[in-house]
Amino acid sequence: MLRLESETGYWLITHPDHARLAGAFATRWGNRLFAKPHPRTEVLHGIHVHDDGWAARDASPGITRQGKPSAFSQELVGKYAAFEEIDLADYLAVRERAVEEVQASNAYAALLVSMHTYNLLTAHADRTTIAPEQLRLLDAFLERQLALQHDLRVRIRLDASLVAADTSDETILNNFRLLQACDNLSLLSCVAFMQPATLLHPLATNDGGASTVAVSALASRHFRLEPYPFDEPHLSFEVPARHVEGHSFASSAQLQEKFAAAKVEGLTISVSP
Repeated sequence: MLRLESETGYWLITHPDHARLAGAFATRWGNRLFAKPHPRTEVLHGIHVHDDGWAARDASPGITRQGKPSAFSQELVGKYAAFEEIDLADYLAVRERAVEEVQASNAYAALLVSMHTYNLLTAHADRTTIAPEQLRLLDAFLERQLALQHDLRVRIRLDASLVAADTSDETILNNFRLLQACDNLSLLSCVAFMQPATLLHPLATNDGGASTVAVSALASRHFRLEPYPFDEPHLSFEVPARHVEGHSFASSAQLQEKFAAAKVEGLTISVSP
């Protein structure tokens, strides 16, 4: 779940809907400067579904010790330090299921999702917020992901529908970085982040180079990107969200009741050069 605080409560957005927004960004990615993703079908699929493993968990949102919805929020942008608020074994099971569900239909997409998960839990995770006895769970999970990535690379390089350029280490890395970029822009959008940011990695350009994209907020959920990576200027996107009244909840059951009763509405996200 992702949360955006309002005057009267919170806007809540599920992980799958956040991922669909990331996929919508990826669909419009590429112009005279920035390279379009390839192999297109596999890359777009991976980005669209990279958080589908969260669907069941997000259908029944929980609360933190402070009574807030347990969710990604503005305070967590650029870091991952909320492990004291979650059951690590349950969390890792969700992450593993997310990769497995994609693997069943698309090995290339699954490789990108696994790389994204591994990066999140290594480059961005704060291990000091994990109980020492649970670090072994995390490290075993990471080892399994690396082994899976090796197997998936072998599988896609044997796939006759893919050309060598699609499965090179450079292309895979560029596509992983695109997933990261679109995921990060979706996160910034869903929590209405107002501080300067970047789309994390240098992103592939048509001349064989790469460029970092800076993000600045012009208004709530309206961002300027420099250099601009999309196929048309001044694009608008929409993400489904539900608004729940209240800033603190007595129990997860109370939050779940309000969430289930809330109307699904569309929040508009705009991007400009």
